[in-house]
Amino acid sequence: MLDAFSSLGAMQRVDGRAGAVIGSGGRLSRLWQRGSAKAMLPRMHGRAAEVVFLNTAGGLTGGDRLDYRLDLAAGAVAVGTTQTAERAYLSRAGAARVRVELNLGAGARLHWLPQEMILFEGAAIDRGLRVDMAADAELVMLETLVLGRAAMGERLTRIALTDRREVIRGGRPAMLEAILLDDADLVRPGVAGLNGAVAVATLALFAPDATDRLARLRAVLPDDGAVRAAASAWDGKLVARFMAPQAWPLRQAVARAIETLTGGALPRVWQR
Repeated sequence: MLDAFSSLGAMQRVDGRAGAVIGSGGRLSRLWQRGSAKAMLPRMHGRAAEVVFLNTAGGLTGGDRLDYRLDLAAGAVAVGTTQTAERAYLSRAGAARVRVELNLGAGARLHWLPQEMILFEGAAIDRGLRVDMAADAELVMLETLVLGRAAMGERLTRIALTDRREVIRGGRPAMLEAILLDDADLVRPGVAGLNGAVAVATLALFAPDATDRLARLRAVLPDDGAVRAAASAWDGKLVARFMAPQAWPLRQAVARAIETLTGGALPRVWQR
């Protein structure tokens, strides 16, 4: 059977690109999409414009390419998210590449709140996020990783993840993080490794009043042993880290933190 499939030649790979431009009045001024990548704007009543990205291929594997972009004009307000968790499956050759680009004009406000990326056994992902924002813009940014499907008893032994996040504010670097996870990290003990966590998240705020929101955020961070979390703020930015041995408690903790930090509701496509 495998020989029969091999004779058909190379399998078709995902090559998706989607993006949107939100004008100063919160109206869509441009939308594009190609391949399996889609961008949708559900009707919102009394809330900021919400751009929902979706990969209709249902997941990613070696050789796939996925690009999302969201631009906000000066003064625009929007929420960006994904319709569901992104899944990274076993890669037979090479890595799947995912790129996200966010651009915020003067006074713009964006809540970038994608749902989790779930890494399956043998997944290989090369992921990068780049933000270029005006000095007085505001960005709330979330990234969450889930290692395997704990509900099915899955424990990963083989993955390859390269993850880079870069935030440029007012022409100057405000954040630069480079993350590498491989097989050794899955078994490395203690704080030098994942310390038993299968779900990790970073929630960051870039805003002139970021430091003023720290005490309010810390008040809702979990202190029950199910999720470990900590937050700090300096120089107009706030960063909170979460890690847990189960994905669902972490998601609940992150949801509370988002609502506290933004003073608003979660994206409508999120399920709690």
